[in-house]
This record gives sequence, C-alpha cells and structure tokens, in this order.
Amino acid sequence: MNLGIDEQTTDDLRIFGKRNEGGIYDLYNRTYTRGGEAMLKTLFQRPLSDREEINRRSSIIKHFAALSMAFPFEAALFDMAEKYLVNAEEQARNPSQPGSLGEKDIQNGVTAVITLLQQMKVFTETPGIIQMAAYEKERKAITSIIADPAFAPALRESLKGKLSYTAVAAYDVLFRLREYATIKQLLEQIYYLDVYLSVAKIAVEKKFIFPKALEKGRGILKLQGVYYPELVNPVGNDVLMDTHKNLIFLTGANMAGKSTFLRSVSTAVYVAHVGFPVAATSMEFSVLDGIYTTINLPDNLGIGASHFYNEVLRVKKMAIELNQGKSLFIVFDELFRGTNVKDAHEATVEVTTAFAKKNNSLFIISSHIVEAGEELKREATIGFQYLPTHMNGHQPVYTYTLEEGITDDRHGMIIIRNEGILETLKKGRNKKVHQV
Repeated sequence: MNLGIDEQTTDDLRIFGKRNEGGIYDLYNRTYTRGGEAMLKTLFQRPLSDREEINRRSSIIKHFAALSMAFPFEAALFDMAEKYLVNAEEQARNPSQPGSLGEKDIQNGVTAVITLLQQMKVFTETPGIIQMAAYEKERKAITSIIADPAFAPALRESLKGKLSYTAVAAYDVLFRLREYATIKQLLEQIYYLDVYLSVAKIAVEKKFIFPKALEKGRGILKLQGVYYPELVNPVGNDVLMDTHKNLIFLTGANMAGKSTFLRSVSTAVYVAHVGFPVAATSMEFSVLDGIYTTINLPDNLGIGASHFYNEVLRVKKMAIELNQGKSLFIVFDELFRGTNVKDAHEATVEVTTAFAKKNNSLFIISSHIVEAGEELKREATIGFQYLPTHMNGHQPVYTYTLEEGITDDRHGMIIIRNEGILETLKKGRNKKVHQV
C-alpha cells in the first residue's frame, strides 16, 4: 500500500533534483549499482502507507547501520552481469536479430553470475544476517533462489581458472534462457541490499534517526530537533501534533525561516513513510494516507489559470480527499497569497477552521495575515507558533526557533531601506531631472 503524493509535493520538497541541483534522493544515494540506484528512486517515488512494512524496512536499515557492513560485491561484477542479461532481454524482444554479445562478453557475464550466486550464498550464511529478524523475508527469498538444484553446479564451480567453452555454453543456456527470470529475481534482491546499505551509511554519517510508525488514523506527529537535511548548520525544532492540536497556524516575517521549517517537517514525514532515517533527534508518527504540500505553487499559464485559482483548485482537491475519510498531512505556505488581503483573510479563516475539524489529519498553515490568527483562536484544535525576528539596531536577526503564539513582525521595509533601494531610485530620478 502506497502513500498518496503528487508532483507538486515532490517538487516542493525537492525529493528529486533538477538540472544541476541535487535533491533528497541524491543525498541518500550511495548505491554501488545502476540497479540499486534505480531501486532507490522507485522507493522514493512510492512511499509506504503500511505501518508494518514501514517499520520493517526501517528496522532492516537500522540493523545494517549497526553492523557497519560494506556492500559485499564488486561493482564491476554488475556491469558484466547486467550487460550480459540485458542482451537476453533484447533477444527475447527481437528473436530474429542476432545477439550482440561476443564470446568474451558471454564468458564475463557467465563468470559474473556464478560469482554473485556464490557470494550471495556466503552472505546469507553470515551469522549477523541470519540473526536479523527484520531481514528474514529477504534472506529466505535469496536462499530459496540459491537452493534451486539448477544452480548447484554453479555453486560448486571453481573460478580460479578459465571456464571451458563447453561449461560457458551450458551456463549461458541456464542463465539466459532456462533460469533467466530467477536470476533477475536474485539481482533485484541484491539491488534492495545495495539500497539498504547505502541508506544505512548515510544514517551513520549524518546521524539521522529511525522513526517509529504508529497506527494509521491516530493523528500523531512527535518530532524533536527536526531540520532540513541539506542544511550545513541547521537549527532543529520540536513539533507535537495530535487529535487535540491537529493544526499549526504559523506566522513570522519574511526570511524568518517559515518555508524552510515547512520543508523540514514535510520532508521528515515523507522520508519516514519511505521507511528511511530522517534529519531529527527523535520521531513518532501515525501512518498517513497522503502527504500534500503547497509551498511553491506556480501560475498555470498554459490554461490561463492564475496563482489564486491554482490555490483554489489545490484546496478543492484536499477537501475531496479529506471528505473521503483519508488521513492526510497538508501544508500550505501563505494560503491564498494570490488574492487581495480582504478575500485572503476571509478565505484563510474559513478554510483553516474547516481543516481543523478533520481530526484524523494534520495541517500546517503559514500566513502573514495575523488578524486571521486572532479569529482562529476560538478553535480549540488549532495551535499557534511563530518564528521570531529580533532587531539589532536596524538589522533583523533570525533565530529560526519556534515560539508559541502569533507574531506581527513585519520587517520588509527595513530590509528594503537597508539595501538602499529607495535611495538608488531617488538618485536615479534626480539625476535624470538634472540632465533635462
């Protein structure tokens, strides 16, 4: 069972990088194989919505992190094996076409597959792997493949010398024709292992923690010291949400860190549902049906839709899913920023109030409309937090640390004056008048 997400959310959270910018996927990617790299991407594209599977995957990675185990195969083996097996797929699709592999490629491919079979047998018989209860499902799957009588000769094969032409031909028929599907299953298990070890290594290096998934529908999110994982010197924050306080109304001046905080929490929730470690000091969360963020919502010029209309459509989509009884995590950064202040005020109050009544879901709404916050205080399930700005003379100083309450900090004009924009404009105008 997979978590509901959409492209807007993965873009907001920068799950996958664009152009020359890396994403969260790249941060976790230390895989050795092309297949492992593709598998990691698939896992990020399909977060889980099943408590047992989330906790099982998390436990596997946690155990590998404790073992400090390196990937037990040479990457070159996979280059040879994959080239060899891909050719089998091409021939299956176009049987009339002659094979593109030369004798040496076949020799290398057969040798690589035999080596992988033998090394996987040793791996599954390692005491630390046998004792890893969470990995038992995968270990049994690998053991079952290797125990197939068809592979017995390969397991006994000595690779100290060059295989004979007859042996290579026989193994080639076995691997690329008779047992091709089984060999692919074995490679898939190795790709999963590559991912687990890659993520385990990141967890150790970055000191990421392993969240605990709770039952779906309880509406609980407990985060301590959460921060955005790509920051160099992050400031951690604590978040506590449940059915009694299921919505956070967030205020703060521009540049105070609201968007970064929203990304920090949302990324932790997203990555936790993948079953991966997160950038925090501790985390417990109720499993959700979906995560939807709206942080960088663009205008849709292709269909003539304004920013405001896109916001309306986004809220409508959330409303439909909430009314289906789904447990969602929903984030809006500056809700209804695309319309005038009066409409934005009224819409923010009405929509936020309606969200707060869906107590099996969690919401964070940021806004500059502090007056809306005052009206929302009548809702018992809404909590109010802000990111403060302190003034050091004419210079704003940001702590990036959450505080309770609502702030009316507005320092936009101070920043504009500090940058000398008005002075520059006036000088330019005066100079022009003088010349005339």
